[in-house]
Amino acid sequence: MSSFELNKIAASVLLAMIVAMVTGLIAEELVHPKKLDQNVYQVAGVEAGAAPKGGAAPAAPEKPAPLGALLASADPAAGEKVATKCAACHSFTKGAPAKVGPNLYGIIGDKRAHMDGFAYSPAMQKMGGTWTPEEISVFIYNPKADLPGTKMGFAGLPKPEDRANVIAYLNKNSDNPIDLSKAQ
Repeated sequence: MSSFELNKIAASVLLAMIVAMVTGLIAEELVHPKKLDQNVYQVAGVEAGAAPKGGAAPAAPEKPAPLGALLASADPAAGEKVATKCAACHSFTKGAPAKVGPNLYGIIGDKRAHMDGFAYSPAMQKMGGTWTPEEISVFIYNPKADLPGTKMGFAGLPKPEDRANVIAYLNKNSDNPIDLSKAQ
């Protein structure tokens, strides 16, 4: 192959790149897309990222309905299956080390930020108090909305039955399980 042929190939590639670039520049000048006021396709459980039109602040995140009677009939075995979503970051057995998140053995009735040596977010450290079934339900419904600043990147469990079953599973994994039929 002669150098003349190589020059023709290089010139063709260069010309194609120039044509593509010029076409892109012309297209940007001709088309001015309008930003939508709201998403056309709404995804359940995902909040809109921008403030509503008019600059108003977004509404406070909604809290889940209390679990009430669902806790009394919750199934720990079903909760164990749902908790597989949590197992990538948390361990559930007594004495197991922390993963990305702390070990959750005996968490119900235990203090927040309970695991010594785990690097909790400042938001979690400031919370204080103990984890009740209802507080766990609110937190795992939407962790980022319930506790802004949390390190927990989990999207949440929107179904009340799933939250009740996970709480029953967490309650079973304890030295001192509580009577969930009396929990509110």
